[in-house]
Formats: sequence, C-alpha cells, structure tokens
Amino acid sequence: MNPQSPFPSVDRVLNLSAMQALIARFGRTRTVETLRSVLDQARARWRDGAPGALLSEEDALARCAHLLEADEQPSLRPVFNLTGTVLHTNLGRALFPVEAVQAVMDVLTRPCNLEFDLDSGRRGDRDCHVEDLLCRLTGAEAATVVNNNAAAVFLALNALAGRKEVIVSRGELVEIGGAFRIPDIMFRAGCRLKEVGTTNRTHLRDFEAAISSKTGLLLKVHTSNYAVVGFIATVPEQNLAKLAHEHGLSFMIDLGSGTLVDLARWGLPSEPTPQEALKAGADLVTFSGDKLLGGPQAGIIVGRRDLVVKIKKNPLKRALRLDKMTLAALEAILRLYRDPDRLADRLPTLRLLTRPAGDIEAAAARVLPLLQEKLAGNYAVSSCACASQIGSGSLPVERLASHGFAIRPAKKGRGEGSALERLSAAFRVLPVPVIGRIEDGALVLDLRCLEDESGFIRQLAKLSV
Repeated sequence: MNPQSPFPSVDRVLNLSAMQALIARFGRTRTVETLRSVLDQARARWRDGAPGALLSEEDALARCAHLLEADEQPSLRPVFNLTGTVLHTNLGRALFPVEAVQAVMDVLTRPCNLEFDLDSGRRGDRDCHVEDLLCRLTGAEAATVVNNNAAAVFLALNALAGRKEVIVSRGELVEIGGAFRIPDIMFRAGCRLKEVGTTNRTHLRDFEAAISSKTGLLLKVHTSNYAVVGFIATVPEQNLAKLAHEHGLSFMIDLGSGTLVDLARWGLPSEPTPQEALKAGADLVTFSGDKLLGGPQAGIIVGRRDLVVKIKKNPLKRALRLDKMTLAALEAILRLYRDPDRLADRLPTLRLLTRPAGDIEAAAARVLPLLQEKLAGNYAVSSCACASQIGSGSLPVERLASHGFAIRPAKKGRGEGSALERLSAAFRVLPVPVIGRIEDGALVLDLRCLEDESGFIRQLAKLSV
C-alpha cells in the first residue's frame, strides 16, 4: 500500500504469483479490468464509511478470482432434473442419444452436404435428409420440417388457408406453452377462425353447417396438454376427413406432442400417432420433434405430396427452416425408430419414461443415508413414493410411479417456508445445479431422471446449508 491510500495498488496485486496464474487462465486484459473493478468498489465503500471496506492484497486477489470464476460459468448449463417431470420444457425437454450427439459433432466440425446433392453434384434440399425417413415411418407421401410445432401449424395454415376460414371445434382451441394460443396463431397466419360446437360437445353436423365458399380447411387439434371428461362428444377423424373431401377441402390434424410408436407396448398410456391420423384420412399432420419423439426442437409436417410442396414454396418456410445441427440430430433419432425393439434402451426419453419404479427406489435407498448425513441437524430427509409426469403437454393426467426424497426443516413452526427456499437455492448453486420441487411443506427430489447417481453424490460435499 502507498502512503496516500489504504488500498494496495494494482501493480502490487498483479505481482503476486497467484495473480499470474489467473492471468494465464483468463487473460491479462480481463484480469486487470476485474482487479481494477474490485479495488474501485472497495474504495467507494470505504469513502461511504462502510465497515470492512479495507482490502489486503490477498483479499483483492481472492475477490478477483471469485469474480473471474463466476463470469466463466456459461449461462446455459447442465442440471440434475429431479422435478419429476421427464420432458420439462424449462429444463430442455428431450435428451439426445449418443447417435444424435455424434451426428451433431460431425456436421459441426466438418463441412457437410446440407444443401448439396451428392448424386447430381448440384444444389439440394435440406429437407431430404429426413423426408424419406419420415415418410417410411409414418406412411406419408411427403414431409417437411421447421423449427417447432407452432411454426409447423402456422406455416401450414398460412400456405393452405390464408385469407380463408378454418373450421375447428371450440373444445380444441388450446393454449400451449408460453401463452401461445391456436386462435392467435390462426390470426397471425392470415386465417379466419370459425369455431363450432361447444366446449365439451361437438358433432359432425356442426362442421357441416359451417362449411361455405369461404372455407379453407378443417382442422382438428389434439388436446394433448389437458383432458375433458364427463359429458363429451368429439367427431371421429375419419368422419371429418370424409366430410372435408366431399366438399373438396383438406383436413389437417395438429397432434401437438406426437409419437411414432404405440407407447402401450411399454406399458405407457397410448397417444395418437401420425400413422393413425393419416390412415384415418388426414391430408396433413403436424407434430413436435422434441417431446415424445425424443429428439431436437422441431416441427414436423407429413401428408399429401401436393400440400407439402405448396407449403415448402411458401416464403416463410425459409425463415422457419432447421439448421444443420438440428437436422443431423433429428435424422439420427429417426433412424433409431427403424428398430423399435431396441428403442427403449437407445432413446433417453423412452428409457426414462419406462424406468422401473423398483430401480428408482433402489437408487433412493443408496443415496438416502448420504443425504441424511449431509443435512443432519438442519433438515429431516425421508424416502418417499413419487408420481412423475411425462411433461411438455404430453398425457397431462397420467402419472408414473417413482421414488425420491422429501426434505423438511428439522425445526417446525415459523420460517419453514424460508428454510425450504434456502435449501432449494443451495441445491441450485451446486456445480451441477439440482432442481427439485417444493410440495406439501417439503423439498421433493424425484429420482426418475437421475442417471448420473455418482455425480450427484460427489457434489453433496459442496452443498452449503
């Protein structure tokens, strides 16, 4: 420190050997800027009379190192998803199999034939990398892909029914994640919504009475993110298809989530497939790539060739197209569907959904004493049965038997809620953040999605409560 200042100079701190290590790791410019900021903030606090404002050289170095380390953390990071929701929209939804990861690495690190036809040596169509697979798996004549299912619905409506009326049941005017609503998408697509029937009951005669010279197409929306039960009536898809075709109209089905296999074969609740929709007479089907399909974020459109061609000629198609990484991942995952007998072992989404409850309970038994030891005195940890959900609007009322932990404050009474929030925050600041859910006065950690058990255990030592 010089006689005029109670703080160390920048040069003195920079000469410390530990500071040289920081410079080697983070670069001189960035390290010096951070150190100056640390010293400037300390001086400002000292001038304001704040207690503990003085810094030694070692204090300045430590604060500088802490800030540099914190700034080095990427914003988008892996986490442990212990929420009990397998396809958690806020936590990235589907996980990639190794085949998809490798495919993405290949096109990221080397040139690829994204829009180059290797047979003709001329410019190609990027959809070709997945179109044949989609047609073989669904039975469609043609297919195209965009960046999510909302975009798929938007593009199809804009291309096929712009400035026309689209007839849809009032009970299917769904709102999907992020407050995106079917009526809003229709409006932005340039269509006029014509809703028929009631919230709980819609009949074929309702659709028939609504058809006019202004009608562009008939639309059915699968209510994948909620369920209506009780006194209900919906029109079978084959009847809607027949009605549309009798009037020279197209019939489109938005499946929302969508899956390419019958989930019932693995003991899961059944969900409609594009294959079934096309067999029922749908001219066009849209569904997601990153939900039950278990792939990257994508919107998939399959159906009649003439309609798909018209959609692909829409200028908006270019604005909504997929990049090479997404196409590579989607192709790799679609290839796994050619071998459905091994799909549950190779596709992470299906593997997590079909994970036996007994296996999850055994994992909980192994981890429980370690977690109890770490939280002893502050929190009580007990093993508990859980009910996981699929998530992302898929099969909303279905639950999967699971197991995990219920963690409650050791001291009862006032402040229990704050204690749970502090514990939840402590788990979130671990090197790999742990995300659970607070429910019924406890922090619940559902282990259905915990595959890296050893990694979770290793970082318990860093949990600060």
